Order: sequence, then structure tokens, then C-alpha cells
Amino acid sequence: MGFNVLFYLLVALRDYHPVFNVFRYITFRTALASLTALAISVVLGRWVIRKLEEFQIGQRIREEGPESHRAKAGTPTMGGILILLSMLVPTLLWADLRNYYVWIAILGTLALGAVGFADDYLKIVRHRSLGLTARSKLLFQVLIGLAICGGLIYLSTQGLYSTELSVPFFKKFTPDLNRWELAGVPLFMPLALFVLLVIVGSSNAVNLTDGLDGLAAGCLVIAASALTVLTYVTGHAVFAEYLLILKNTYASELTIFCGSMVGATLGFLWYNCYPAQIFMGDVGSLSLGGAMGTVAVLVKQELLLPMIGGIFVVEAISVMMQVAYYKLTRKRIFRMAPLHHHCELLGWKEPKVITRFWIVALVFALFSLTTLKLR
Repeated sequence: MGFNVLFYLLVALRDYHPVFNVFRYITFRTALASLTALAISVVLGRWVIRKLEEFQIGQRIREEGPESHRAKAGTPTMGGILILLSMLVPTLLWADLRNYYVWIAILGTLALGAVGFADDYLKIVRHRSLGLTARSKLLFQVLIGLAICGGLIYLSTQGLYSTELSVPFFKKFTPDLNRWELAGVPLFMPLALFVLLVIVGSSNAVNLTDGLDGLAAGCLVIAASALTVLTYVTGHAVFAEYLLILKNTYASELTIFCGSMVGATLGFLWYNCYPAQIFMGDVGSLSLGGAMGTVAVLVKQELLLPMIGGIFVVEAISVMMQVAYYKLTRKRIFRMAPLHHHCELLGWKEPKVITRFWIVALVFALFSLTTLKLR
């Protein structure tokens, strides 16, 4: 399953000079992938913005949104295409493509990006802020989640994926999601439901957070950085044993995927920071949220993901609370959901909301990493 000519060529050259031996190391290739992704994103950013403006692919602002957002109408959207390109090219260049985990992450991200692309495209064609129906979007996300789950089930039967669950703060409590059997045949229903919840939930949570200039992108850089650390220690035999986490050497190549995500999103943030010159759109938020969920599932840190991306969870919960409370009482808990709009209507300026949410996201990510030793 490997056709990464550059990677194999550089590794093979170590026989001629020891300096090429560095390309065997995950840390070195992750650094290269991050820098490559950052460079692609920054260099191509202006060209992508210009092309989106030429095709009149502008953001549609929902009518019930804050009045201050009216001025953003027409800002180029679908910038997630830039992130995906900047993220996947370095992964293909620097990762070992014989690794099944890398392909699951890549294909899952592209599939969710396709759903987001369809949603953004329909908004542009229909000249309004609504694309795919919520039911259609959820259906496609579930189907993609089931496909990923099918791949994991296959890998588990080959001994390449553990169905055990790593529980934060507990070093010896690792429940197996595949212990149910019927007539001696394993039942994968608990695993399937859990994987769907993580991937679909993560994808939608990032999508809900993408409402202010640079808010989702900045929080994604922080969360993806934490995931980069997690994938590295999970695939490192010494660190995994020291931290008492489920070791999986196959997860190590995902460090390059996560590093590429950090670099690509950071480069995109150069143009997406306040005042934004481009928005990521659903093609970016759905795919990147799903990518985080997929990686968390692959490295067995599903239960840690809500801490890693805590700000996304808070935003999603604020929407669920608002909808549920309104249906029950016809009253609202927040002035507007998601939570970042509520903060705006309290009088916070947009840059202040964004910066404070970034700070909270950083606190969540740092706390999630400290739990690795608190077991």
C-alpha cells in the first residue's frame, strides 16, 4: 500500500551517507511535514482567495445572526480546500504510506470534506445560508463513520487495532468494546456506536464553533498540537510504557498527519485571523473536526478528546441546551447560540471573544496532556 517514492528514496540513501538516517525518525519527518504544510498554505493562500473571489464564492450570512456580521457577507469561503490540500500533500510526502492508519485518516478526512463541499456549494447556488438539510448532512456523516468503523473492525481481526478503551485517570481500567458475543460471534455494535459518536460529534462540534474570524482555526491548531503529542507517545514504546497508555506502534505515522494539520491550519490562520480574508466553510470545519475524531479513535484516546477539544464541546453543548430549553419553555438560556455569539451580544468585541476562547482552548489542551501521567 506504499508508493511514497520520496520517503523510500531518502531512507534508502542512508546506506550511502548516515545523514539521511534522520528521515527514519518520526519527529524529523513531522517537523518537515508541519513546515511543508505551513509553506503551502501561506504561499497558495492569496491565489486561492483571488480565485474564490473571481468565482464569486462568498459567505452567506444567516439572517438571525449578530448585526456586526452583515459586513462579512461576500467574504470568500470554502477555504477548507486550501487547508486540505496543504495538509494532505505533506502527509503523502513524508508519511510511510504502507501504514493503514494513515489511509484511514486521509480517506475519512476527504470524505467528510466532500460533504462539507456539497453543503457550501449548495449555499452558493441557492444564494442563502442553508445548504444540505441537517438530516442529509448527518446521514452522510454517519455513513462515513460506519465506513471508518468497518475498517477498524477489519484491522482488529488482523490484530492491528485494539478494541479496548483507554480511560483517563485509570491505568488498569481498559474495558473492551468488543466483548459481547452471540453464539461465539463477536458483536461490534458497541464499538460502532462509540466510533460514530466520536467522529460525527467531533465533526459537528468544530462546525458549530466556526462562527468568528479565526476562532475555529486557532482552536484547531491548539487541539491538533495536543493530538500530535498523543500520537507520538502512543507509538513510542518507551513513552507509552512510562505513561501507562495503550501502546500502538502503528499510530506513530499519524504524528505526521497531525503535524500537517497543525501547519496547514496555522498557515490558513494567517488569512483567516480578524478581520478574515477567507473563511474555511463547512468543507474545512467538517473535515478537520472529523479528522480529529478519527485520530482520537485510532490512538485509543477517544475519552480524552472532549478535553483536548474542550472549547468545541462547550460550543456544541451550548447549542443543544439552547434548542432543548427553547422547545420545553419557549425561552432561551443564551441570547444566541453557539456560546461565542452570546458573548458578542454581551458586548464583547469579536477579537476579545476569539482571544479568550483561544486561551480556554489552550487550558483544555494542556490539562488533557497532564492526564497522561495522572493515572
